[in-house]
Amino acid sequence: MKIRTHQFHKFWLKITAIVVGSFGPIFFLGTMTSTMEPARLTLDLLSWPIDGLTTYQSPDTRFLSALTSGFLLGWGVMIWCLSIWVYDHAPEAVRKSVLIGILSWFFLDSVGSIASGNPSNALINILVLLLAVGPLWVPARPSTL
Repeated sequence: MKIRTHQFHKFWLKITAIVVGSFGPIFFLGTMTSTMEPARLTLDLLSWPIDGLTTYQSPDTRFLSALTSGFLLGWGVMIWCLSIWVYDHAPEAVRKSVLIGILSWFFLDSVGSIASGNPSNALINILVLLLAVGPLWVPARPSTL
């Protein structure tokens, strides 16, 4: 399968949906003290180095984790739905919309990470960006829909 085809872009949108949406359930676990360890460990990893200093003890942190989990899962589901219900009708509009959404996340999340004293997350964001965007950087060849 060639990477510049509509078929491959449609497939990659599902990869993007999984990358984005997979963080939702992880951070949902952070809403309850009995299941918060995966979210705490993820946050510790994203604020490298892993040192155990990141906690989920504050109710405010758990509430923010609930909000984050919903946004991320919802965003991932929306990308998946765009890939199956809209892409065939407007492939370039869907590609650009998802690309702009990912770039917006990348910019604000990275700047916020640096401002909050967690520049390592901005570096990790580069890897997530590359994985989420993949071949969506460039338009597919129109004759392959």
